[in-house]
Amino acid sequence: MQFEIDNIYHIYNQGNNKQLIFHSDENYHYFLKLYRKFVLPHADLLAYCLMPNHFHFLVNTNSQSIKIRKVGSLNLSELSNGIRMLLSSYSLAINKQENKTGSQFRQKTQAKLLNIEEVNYPFTCFQYIHQNPLKAGLVERMEDWDFSSFKDYAKIRNGSLCNQDLAKNLIGFDESNFLKESYAVIDNEKIAKIFNN
Repeated sequence: MQFEIDNIYHIYNQGNNKQLIFHSDENYHYFLKLYRKFVLPHADLLAYCLMPNHFHFLVNTNSQSIKIRKVGSLNLSELSNGIRMLLSSYSLAINKQENKTGSQFRQKTQAKLLNIEEVNYPFTCFQYIHQNPLKAGLVERMEDWDFSSFKDYAKIRNGSLCNQDLAKNLIGFDESNFLKESYAVIDNEKIAKIFNN
């Protein structure tokens, strides 16, 4: 994954063969704990959603994100290495829990640079990430899904993973109209633009 400073990226991956990656509430919490340890020091988190078989992160890169670290024979950015450490550490723990071997995730984590020149794709991605549990039929209201940043932005929970002030500045959502905007239908053409082709 290549990253440039001061840009917004949609980072996502899913379980191998779309298999479950989270088997219990404790698994979700552990994954976020590992995210806080390995990834959060290297980029500002704007939004996230963990789903039973995949995850989404919306991040803004900073000077720490692009610093290069030597890992074996590879030169990786701090952000790329943080994501690598998150996924490998989580895979080890789940393999032990489930008595399995191998990676829990698809080989390549995707990082899509979101272009804001024509349409505000970070805003679209922000909405899309939060709508995931609703669209998947896991909940009837986004407020009922515990494993996304939606509750924090809706002021239902006081989470500290996301840099909410930065998100407001970069994404431009209306805080006073947050719930109404969040439930708006997103055009499929816009959704396609927040993923790699």
